[in-house]
Amino acid sequence: MAKSVAKPAKKIIEDTPTASIAVETVEVAPIPTPVDHGKEETEISIERKLVALFTLQQNDSKIDRIKIVRGELPLEVEDLEDDVAGLETRIDNYITEINVLEKQVSDKHQSIKESQVLIKRYEEQQNNVRNNREYDALTKEIEFQSLEIQLSEKRIREFNAQLTMSKEEIENAQHDLSDRRNDLEAKRNELTDIVAETELEERELNHKSEQQQKMIEDRLLVAYKRIRKNARNGLAVVSVERDACGGCFSYIPPQRQLDIKLHKKIIVCEFCGRILVDKELADSLS
Repeated sequence: MAKSVAKPAKKIIEDTPTASIAVETVEVAPIPTPVDHGKEETEISIERKLVALFTLQQNDSKIDRIKIVRGELPLEVEDLEDDVAGLETRIDNYITEINVLEKQVSDKHQSIKESQVLIKRYEEQQNNVRNNREYDALTKEIEFQSLEIQLSEKRIREFNAQLTMSKEEIENAQHDLSDRRNDLEAKRNELTDIVAETELEERELNHKSEQQQKMIEDRLLVAYKRIRKNARNGLAVVSVERDACGGCFSYIPPQRQLDIKLHKKIIVCEFCGRILVDKELADSLS
């Protein structure tokens, strides 16, 4: 018995006249590589932060130069104002002390008059005593009032000496006060002239500084102010100059310089703690 051999399906399809299959080629679009937009935005934001920090540093440095032009005048004016206020207070205290001393002198004079009246009365009473005991008692009262008069006179001399000293101190203090006021007026006029020359520029710089600070997050701004406060020259943000930190001039390795140029993170000097920017960025903002 002969075996039946099954023909391939492909052959059957080809032999069947009524069956036809249209094969279409479908082009599959390549799957796009996902873009890390968060990373790109982070890099841009850090670069903007560096720009804002460096620009803020430039403005603050200009304000520092204006203050240097003024020199020690503001401090001198403050010291003179304190001296004037101190002398005025001292004079007021002396005047109060003089009023108190004069009142005490007046009270002692009144006390002397009262003692004299009592002595006169006791002496009159001695003429009418009935026994020696009453006479001795009146005599003791007269002696006591005499001692009171002597004590009051002593106090009056002491008070007058203090009055004389206080009045001399007032004269000296008033003389010093007049000199200080003249010096203060001269220093104020000098400071006013200098401020008038730079007031407009300083106001504009302060306004720009306030606007730039709004673009910097609080954490960075606090760090910037802390570094700036501790730095002698007021520089918190510096550029890399000749492979070294622009603040402390310490050498910066090439790999770290590359990281600074990439603007992927904020980098500080390992030696002085200042914030570093690359020279290209600094030159573009200068």
